[in-house]
Amino acid sequence: MTGNAFTPSHLPVEINYLKDDRILEIIWDDDQTTRLSAELLRVESPSAEVQGHHPSEKRIISGRKHVGIIDIEPVGQYAIKITFDDLHDSGIYSWHYLRELHENQDRLWQAYEQALKERGLSREPRKPA
Repeated sequence: MTGNAFTPSHLPVEINYLKDDRILEIIWDDDQTTRLSAELLRVESPSAEVQGHHPSEKRIISGRKHVGIIDIEPVGQYAIKITFDDLHDSGIYSWHYLRELHENQDRLWQAYEQALKERGLSREPRKPA
């Protein structure tokens, strides 16, 4: 195979949510396994609420270190809709986007942590006053 091993033509054969670890595990038809934390999925949600309509509009979502997933629904044959326990549910995660997250998760995570630091924000939830 030439080029990127993560092509949009791959389909999941199994999707599991490992609740104790808050990890979404996807086993693909090419035997690749993707493991993405609920926190990464939440802060990189493909929703307009998070991504905006232009890269400059992307929101940095803080306080989601312990976020979990409460529901995963299929969307046609091309995606899943994830409902998080903070009730965010407007992102549609295409197979292609999930593969991109897998491939880029280290870079995305570093950028997320840097953005939090620059803004004086934390992954930890705010404590009630």
